[in-house]
Amino acid sequence: MMILIAGPYRSGTGDDPAKMAANLARLEAAAWPIFQKGHVPMIGEWAALPVLRGAGGGAVGDALYDAVMHPVAHRLLEVCGGVLRLPGASVGADEDVRRAKARGIPVWHDLAEVPMA
Repeated sequence: MMILIAGPYRSGTGDDPAKMAANLARLEAAAWPIFQKGHVPMIGEWAALPVLRGAGGGAVGDALYDAVMHPVAHRLLEVCGGVLRLPGASVGADEDVRRAKARGIPVWHDLAEVPMA
């Protein structure tokens, strides 16, 4: 199944690009273990950032950024079979979890909870 990895990306960074990159690296650290379990890992930013660039860019937090970043994750949740929620405060990740639960798809909070395919 495709599993959305949700956790802090922008949260707690003060919009500092280096801190956002570090948060993305933490999200990406879960990708290989999910793949090893037989699934396809997905991170919303992997899909959203190219869309944002294609739309002409946009500064973190501006109207275009907001029109792309979270909506891409919401669309991904329509095709994902589960969500791995990593630790850390994140309004976006909390919304991903809420939407996943509303769809009835599993939400895990630890890699060890993710089942083998």
